Amino acid sequence: MNDNSHSPTQCGVVAVVGAPNAGKSTLVNALVGQKVAIVSPKAQTTRTRLLGVAIEGQAQLLLVDTPGIFEPQRRLDRAMVAAAWGGAEGADLIALVVDAKGGLGPKVAPIAEALAGRPERKFLVLNKVDLADKARLLGHAQKLNELAAFDETFFVSAQTGDGLAELKATLAAAVPEGPWHFPEDQVSDATERALAAEITREQLYLQLHAELPYASAIETEKYSERPDGSVEIHQQILVARPTQRAIVLGKGGARIREIGARARAELAALLGHPVHLYLHVKVKADWDEDRGFYNDIGLDWVE
Repeated sequence: MNDNSHSPTQCGVVAVVGAPNAGKSTLVNALVGQKVAIVSPKAQTTRTRLLGVAIEGQAQLLLVDTPGIFEPQRRLDRAMVAAAWGGAEGADLIALVVDAKGGLGPKVAPIAEALAGRPERKFLVLNKVDLADKARLLGHAQKLNELAAFDETFFVSAQTGDGLAELKATLAAAVPEGPWHFPEDQVSDATERALAAEITREQLYLQLHAELPYASAIETEKYSERPDGSVEIHQQILVARPTQRAIVLGKGGARIREIGARARAELAALLGHPVHLYLHVKVKADWDEDRGFYNDIGLDWVE
């Protein structure tokens, strides 16, 4: 554990909120220093609240990576938005992450307005500045600060690392004094079983981004350790229609083999031991209306 003989430890919860595809998961991974949240070009990739644990000096930052906040249409959408706002409840600090390249758009202003009345200290993080029009950045910052009184504004690139050291140091200085909640070597509150499902889901999105709709999920049927120290994992990929099953399988099963190979390799590297991953594709038209699914991934059932 850290040496706290010279200065008191600090620990606090930082809710990372924003519209879909703002780069929240990439930012959390960068602040933690390793991957704890899956990332893909597909909007609304993050479905549940995920905690990343970052260390900065004597401070432990509990970074809550939340689903993107958007106008919900389906039950799953409503549950995800509820999880996003729920992630901000009880937080010490709130970081609003905005895609500086995409601009403010119709989704960002309502989030800033909703944050305006909240008592927590708030920080504006304009992300992807390496891709943004520099002349427009200050305009974005000014408009958002008019909607909500942010304590500070940061211009960063979670992808390249620009501006992250200053952001992390500021968050660390702002969290309250108190004991650390997690051991120094723990980077997330996700179980290995949950992590395995997320890694497979990420590969599904990365490899089939244009072909497979958002309506897919991973269900872990079995997760067990073998006597030799390796892990055996059986997962079902749930899709809504037979045509989607054919897309996931690919010609002669080539696509699902590639999804499995990449997920297996990443899991083995993350877990530090060999992984035996078995994937099956199941057509379940109403998988997102199954209460058990919501319970499994940590979402509340929202009417």
